[in-house]
Amino acid sequence: MKTDQLITRRRALIAGAAVLGAAGAAGTARVLTSDQAAKPARSLPLSGPRASRALKPSAYRLQPIAGYGPPRSARARTLVRHEPFRRMSGRGRSMVLTFDDGPDPRYTPEILRTLREYDVRAMFFVCGGTAADNKDLLSEMADDGHIVGNHTWSHPLLTELSRSAIRSEIERTSEVIDDAYGEPPVWFRAPYGAWNRATFQIGAELGMEPLAWTVDTLDWMTPGTRSIVGRVEKEAAPGVVVLSHDAGGDRSQSVRALRDYLPHLLDSGYHITVPRRKYA
Repeated sequence: MKTDQLITRRRALIAGAAVLGAAGAAGTARVLTSDQAAKPARSLPLSGPRASRALKPSAYRLQPIAGYGPPRSARARTLVRHEPFRRMSGRGRSMVLTFDDGPDPRYTPEILRTLREYDVRAMFFVCGGTAADNKDLLSEMADDGHIVGNHTWSHPLLTELSRSAIRSEIERTSEVIDDAYGEPPVWFRAPYGAWNRATFQIGAELGMEPLAWTVDTLDWMTPGTRSIVGRVEKEAAPGVVVLSHDAGGDRSQSVRALRDYLPHLLDSGYHITVPRRKYA
């Protein structure tokens, strides 16, 4: 898909993606009590007199919300989650940085250099079609300790595909990651954040857990470096998962923004980490 077509498709889908994911399994989604219900994140300034106060964790349950009945296979039964959850260390100001759609030899190497400079680990949700042509970058991610997740082969809207097509998109990408990264992925993210019952089930059967995000930088819209930086710093809070992109278009703004906001986050006491997997 051409870059301008991808951007147009993103704009058309992004607002309703979470609704699509929820609608796919609304009848069987788990109902939370009022004490368990997710609450919005509370962001505080990165510096100044209020910055030292205890911060309230962001919502533990990430959009999109969906669920389904017991999985059929024994393996899926031990891996499956009813919603995309993130699991953090629970200590301090921990945040996760994620990058989708790559790798891209024009932008990914600079992002990796910036992360290496500050000794920070991140997550890269790669598309198999581009990863297959840039396996050296996946090897570099492995060497630096980053997590590589599955973002399908060609970035389709999975809710419009058959189960066999969904499995092919995910399975082919896992094979490329396993070959280049050195081990199969254990995290999966649906393109556009559009999840349904089949997507959750197939991902679990292939040994992966779903992960969404809490802060969308909107860098795919190329709003300007200052806008991306401002969005990250405004929404910074314990447990936040930041969505950015290192491919799929001109990502020079994303590269520059990372170099700006990353040292600010670290100087303000944030620990940039990666989520731990519940099932080893």
